[in-house]
Amino acid sequence: MAAEESGGARREPPHTLQGLLEMAVVAGEARPEPREPISEERQRWLHAAVTEALGSTGTARAQLRRCLRALGWGEPEPGPEPEPRPEPGHTEHPEPDHKKPEPGPGHPEHPELDHKKPGPGLGHTEHPELDPELVEQALAELAELCESLDNAIDFCSLGGLGALLPLLADPRPNFRSGAARALGACAQNLPEAQARALALGALPALLGGLRGDPHPKAAPALLFAISCLVRAQPRGLQELEALGGLGALGELLGSPQPPLRARAAFLLHCLLREHPRLAEPLLSQGLVARAAALLRSRHDGAHEHGLGTLWALASGSPEGLRQCRDPALGLEPLLRERRRSLRGLEQFQEELEFCERLLQLCFETPPEESAMDR
Repeated sequence: MAAEESGGARREPPHTLQGLLEMAVVAGEARPEPREPISEERQRWLHAAVTEALGSTGTARAQLRRCLRALGWGEPEPGPEPEPRPEPGHTEHPEPDHKKPEPGPGHPEHPELDHKKPGPGLGHTEHPELDPELVEQALAELAELCESLDNAIDFCSLGGLGALLPLLADPRPNFRSGAARALGACAQNLPEAQARALALGALPALLGGLRGDPHPKAAPALLFAISCLVRAQPRGLQELEALGGLGALGELLGSPQPPLRARAAFLLHCLLREHPRLAEPLLSQGLVARAAALLRSRHDGAHEHGLGTLWALASGSPEGLRQCRDPALGLEPLLRERRRSLRGLEQFQEELEFCERLLQLCFETPPEESAMDR
């Protein structure tokens, strides 16, 4: 039955979003369970979010600003009834190319950050003054907003990449993963953002975190961000090679985390297709044996890209072909069994095609003919 007011009159159902929110607040206050009071900062966040949802401010740039404030970057969030206060040198909508955010944690001018150092990255620095729930909400919202190219450009103009970098080394895995996803979303398909992130030292931080971060949620997000910085970005790929990142990707094929294996196999496959010259250094690092070992693990989405990686190595390099044919690797019976198990399964069609190509090239074509083809 519908709830009734204290005087016995039936409540009028809400007809607007504002009315629905008010009813939800009243209903929440009527719950008998004790609740902690909402902090003033969280009230400001809620007010800004609801205001944007109702269309009072409405701009994506305002959403980006609010998220950055939740990360401790930029001016504080105004309350429901803000009092005007002077902010010398600050304008509401700074020009992207002429205004810079004030130096803060993660900003390249900040003395606590040395972007030149590879390894663990930025060092584990916790930010106890930040509200963890608000930070996680803001990072998730930023990752979604920056899927839009226009929003990603705005985010960069607001100095947002500098706000994300310190969080890549935060001890809390949700912070690390959220920051990496937001960075990757901003950088993908936007060369300006890729160049800016690389200049800030994002790749050493991401790669260092990936090497030392066993958390199942953070590591795939870090690898996603790395992928967004090195694909179709020559400078990023060059830096990845210089930092030993190719070897790190090969090692991830043996990770116990299926999402991490799958993303590493996908990235290696893509890089070999886009840059065949990478076959030589990857072969010298034992990638054929690692990819074959991947195929012996429990079948999942990584296997298609593991087979694609082997195909790229075998078809693009005489040494890769030789290694795949090595009887000690045991690749031929593995491929024949995989082909048998995948036949008739439409969802594995591409994986089956890689199996057939590898079998034909490595084991069903006389060596002299394959050498002549090359």
